Amino acid sequence: MNNCKANGAINGRDQLVDNLYRFAADNNKIDPFLFDYYGVKRGLRNNDGTGVLVGLTQIGEVHGYIMDEGQKIPVEGRLRYRGINVEDIVNACQAEGRFGFEEVCFLLLFGKLPNKEELDTFCSILGKSRYLPDGFVEDIILKTPSKNIMNKLARCILSCYSYEDDPDNLSIDKVLCRCIDLIAQVPVFVAYSYMAKAHYIDGKSLHIHVPREDQSTSESFLHMIRPDSQFTRTEAEILDLSLILHAEHGGGNNSTFVTRVATSSGTDTYSAIAAGVGSLKGPKHGGANIKVMEMIEDIKANVKNWENENEVRDYLIRILNKEAFDRSGLVYGMGHAVYTLSDPRAVLLKKKAKELAKIKNMENEFALYDAIERLTPVLFEELKGGGKGLCANVDLYSGFVYKMLGIPSDLYTAIFAIARVPGWCAHSLEELISGGRIIRPAYRTLNQIKDYKPLNER
Repeated sequence: MNNCKANGAINGRDQLVDNLYRFAADNNKIDPFLFDYYGVKRGLRNNDGTGVLVGLTQIGEVHGYIMDEGQKIPVEGRLRYRGINVEDIVNACQAEGRFGFEEVCFLLLFGKLPNKEELDTFCSILGKSRYLPDGFVEDIILKTPSKNIMNKLARCILSCYSYEDDPDNLSIDKVLCRCIDLIAQVPVFVAYSYMAKAHYIDGKSLHIHVPREDQSTSESFLHMIRPDSQFTRTEAEILDLSLILHAEHGGGNNSTFVTRVATSSGTDTYSAIAAGVGSLKGPKHGGANIKVMEMIEDIKANVKNWENENEVRDYLIRILNKEAFDRSGLVYGMGHAVYTLSDPRAVLLKKKAKELAKIKNMENEFALYDAIERLTPVLFEELKGGGKGLCANVDLYSGFVYKMLGIPSDLYTAIFAIARVPGWCAHSLEELISGGRIIRPAYRTLNQIKDYKPLNER
C-alpha cells in the first residue's frame, strides 16, 4: 500500500510534481543571516550556547558549566532529582542490593523520598496497575502493528483516552492516577508492541506474557520481552540502572519541554505524554542511541582493525569531515547541550558497561567505545576548535549495554521512553499546578504584504 495517498493521486504528472516540490522547498527557506539580524534565539538558545530561561522547576537539575563574566566554564556534570544527586541514589540502591526505579518515580511525582511503607505501597499499586483493559491488547496493539515501536507507543497512550470515563478532567487526583497508570503500563505497551512487530512484520513467533505485579519494572519488562521469560538478577539490575538514569533531565530537554507546552494548553494527560513520545523518537533526541549503534557498526565494517587506535582515529577524522558514515559530521554519542566535562549518566553507565563487557566477553568492543570517547574531543579540537567541552553523553553507552543484554535495537529508544514517563508526568503536574499560562513564544514574519489574486488571474 502506498503510504502517501497524494503520491498516487499525482502519479504520472511529473512536471507538476517537480514544481510542487520546488515550491515547498523554495517558499520555506529562510536566510540564516536573518536569524542573527533579528536576534532570534534559535533552538531557544543564547549566542553563548546557554538555554533561554523560559520557566522554573523543582523537579530536576542538569548542571554542566558555570558562567563567569560572560564566559562558559566547563565543570563536571551533575544531575539531581528533586535536589538529590542521582549518583547518591544509584550508589545507595546498589549498596543495599535493591531496585531503584520505583523509588525515583515516587520522588519525582511526590517531591520526597518514600519511607519503606510508602515505597512498598507504591510498588504494589504499580504492579496492580500493569494489567491492560479488556480488549486493549487485541484491538489496539495486535490488530495494527507498527514497524516503529515509538510510533506504536504514542498510539497506545492516546488510545487510553477512549478507555476512561472522564479523560479531560484535569483535577490533580485524576491526573496523578493517570500518571501512575502510565508509569505502570507503558512498559507493557512497549513489550507487546515489540512482540506484535516481531510477529506480524518480522515473521517471528508471537509471545505475549502477562506482566508480573510482584516484580520491579525492569524485571517485569525483561519477563515480557524474553520468549522464555528468563533473565538474571544482574541483567535486571543493569536495566534498572538505565531506567534511573533516564528518568528525568530538567524541564529544558526537548521532549519534556514539548510535554509542558502541550500541558499548558489544557489538553488531556494522554495527549501531553504522547507528544513527549513523539519528540523523544527523533534521532537528535532519544533516537540518538540507535544512531550510535549504526555508527559503531559502520566503524567496525570500515576499519580493518578496530582495536588499533590509529585506524580508529583516521576514520573518526573522516566522520568529522563529513566523508564517512552518514556524512553529517557528527560523532553520535559525543557532546551535549549542557554537559561539558562529563555526563554523570554516561559515567555511571560506562562503569556497568565495562563490568558487563567482561562477563559477556566483549571487552574488545568496549575498548572501541572507550577509544571513541577519548579521541573525539581531541580530534574535534584539532579540526574545528571547541572540543575541550565535548564529553560522551549517555547515548554512547546505553545502546551497547542493551546489546549486551540481548535487547533488540527496536526497543532502545522505547526503553528511554519507559524511563522518562515519570519525569514527563512530574513536569506535566508542575505545569498544571504552577504554570498558569499557555506557552506561546513569538515568531517574526518575513513576508511582504501581498494582494490576493483571483484564480483566473494567476
